[in-house]
Amino acid sequence: MVITPEQQPFIQAIHSDWYGGKVAELAMLRLDVIHKDVSGNKWYKLKYNIEHCLRNDYQSILTFGGAYSNHLAATAAIARLAGIQSIGIVKGKYAETVLTPTLTFCLQQGMQLEFATNEEHALKYDGDWLQTFSASYPGSFIIPEGGANEYGVAGAAEIAALIPGDYTHVAVSVGTGSTLAGVAKAISPGVQVIGFAPMKGGAYLQDNISKWVAHRNFKVYDDWHFSGFGKHTPELIQFMNDFYLQHNIPLDMVYTAKMMYGLREQILSGLYDKHAKILCLHTGGLQGNVSLKDKLVY
Repeated sequence: MVITPEQQPFIQAIHSDWYGGKVAELAMLRLDVIHKDVSGNKWYKLKYNIEHCLRNDYQSILTFGGAYSNHLAATAAIARLAGIQSIGIVKGKYAETVLTPTLTFCLQQGMQLEFATNEEHALKYDGDWLQTFSASYPGSFIIPEGGANEYGVAGAAEIAALIPGDYTHVAVSVGTGSTLAGVAKAISPGVQVIGFAPMKGGAYLQDNISKWVAHRNFKVYDDWHFSGFGKHTPELIQFMNDFYLQHNIPLDMVYTAKMMYGLREQILSGLYDKHAKILCLHTGGLQGNVSLKDKLVY
């Protein structure tokens, strides 16, 4: 790996009164502490992509994301540290007018930003379009949005080694599905992996993940999107502040906060057996909270 962790991940208990003592244990794997710029699951999903680029002498990395993308920010940072040029294809021409804090950070890391229409960005998984498009960037290695390729899944699979064998469930937020896929592939088939999609209609990710995972030890829920991907409500902000004050754990607005909100509702509704032991993955991405800094207590 081209960079070393700033802190090793650790497991932190969640107070039993927060979930009414309705399960045997609830805890969080703090992947967010690994590195301030390449945090959480991004660390794992990018590590083998970067190593592949270095081994094969690629001159640059080309990848995709939105104006608040954790993936773009992490890719820009790790590419700079690896000495590789990075190119970010940003969804939405509107984003070019007033740069978000995320895109400003990407520029500071040396990432070249190109802005695509929503229609163009939607073609990012079309092989023919990618081949034509990438011809303008010779010597570039294309990393799919969210690091959702074989290298990303292989890296995410290493997270499973950090999960003790006595947990019955693992909860993770789902963007592209590559983190859940990696964990589900590597963990014991008897462990149930619970995915929380932070966007409307996100249950389609169940089928996407099935392409990576042979056994069906996972389920994706999309009930707690709070009006859509990257969106929030005053209720969610209050939830994030309360959670921090109770546990001293900062949640990110896009992914982990929505997961924890949904998981708590599931637990309190009695969805899980009282003997269940659930480990939640904090996938980092706290840079996405910059736009909310005046509303958060952390």
